[in-house]
Amino acid sequence: MNQRSIHGDQPILIRGAGDLASGVAWRLHRCGFSVVMTELAEPLVVRRTVSFAEAVFAGETFVQGTLARRAANVGEARDWLAEGVIPVLVDPLTVCRHDLQPAVLVDAIMAKVNTGTAMGDAPLVIALGPGFVAGQDCHAVIETNRGHDLGRVIWQGEAEPDTKTPGEVGGYRGARVLRAPVDGLVHALVPIGSSVAEGQVIARMQDLPVVAPFDGVLRGIVHPSVAVHTGMKIGDLDARAEPRYCFTISDKSLAIAGGVLEAILTARVEFGSRRLPA
Repeated sequence: MNQRSIHGDQPILIRGAGDLASGVAWRLHRCGFSVVMTELAEPLVVRRTVSFAEAVFAGETFVQGTLARRAANVGEARDWLAEGVIPVLVDPLTVCRHDLQPAVLVDAIMAKVNTGTAMGDAPLVIALGPGFVAGQDCHAVIETNRGHDLGRVIWQGEAEPDTKTPGEVGGYRGARVLRAPVDGLVHALVPIGSSVAEGQVIARMQDLPVVAPFDGVLRGIVHPSVAVHTGMKIGDLDARAEPRYCFTISDKSLAIAGGVLEAILTARVEFGSRRLPA
């Protein structure tokens, strides 16, 4: 893969536009790559202030000074790219890849299983986290589990298995995750970034309260138009109580983004202008 194939007419296509995917998109965009993202029609995104998925709801959104806009089709996506904007397409199956012919495809859905990504989807296919085997489903896997190997590039094999336990933030793991007490819509009573006290009602679902389990800052909560089911993650509380963290890309996202950038540049160096192995 030569430099033109990455920096020229072929963009990098990212499946998903949540907070980890957005950290990847932000870092690649800052490094001069053209980036297109795809999302669901109703993204179940919690950290909306640092997720380009918010453009699906609002039409456009900024993450740390970088603008993303919802694109109605591939033609409009190309228009936004020409303006230096990150396009977000509602395209759960990533059908747009046939028209865009991306140089790199990054599966950043974080479903913990492969939902259909294949090595033939682009000259270089990178996947985030568990559910993929490098050399089989994709060319490279990026470790997403917090710890010593976070952000490492795996060219053969898999990432660490899904622990099914939220990573520790501010001394809390599972307790920091707010879950739906019932099916329905989430009506937030405080905005993201607000300080909350233990026992305070943060949101309501039907007649049931969602209560803060400890003192902290509301790090994120799902969009009020998205229907959720009982037990689903609907919010995130941060005991570090620093509102700025709610509006800036996390250390985890940046580490993973660094791994994606390393994989792209390594592939370009090692394979040069030759076709990447499929």
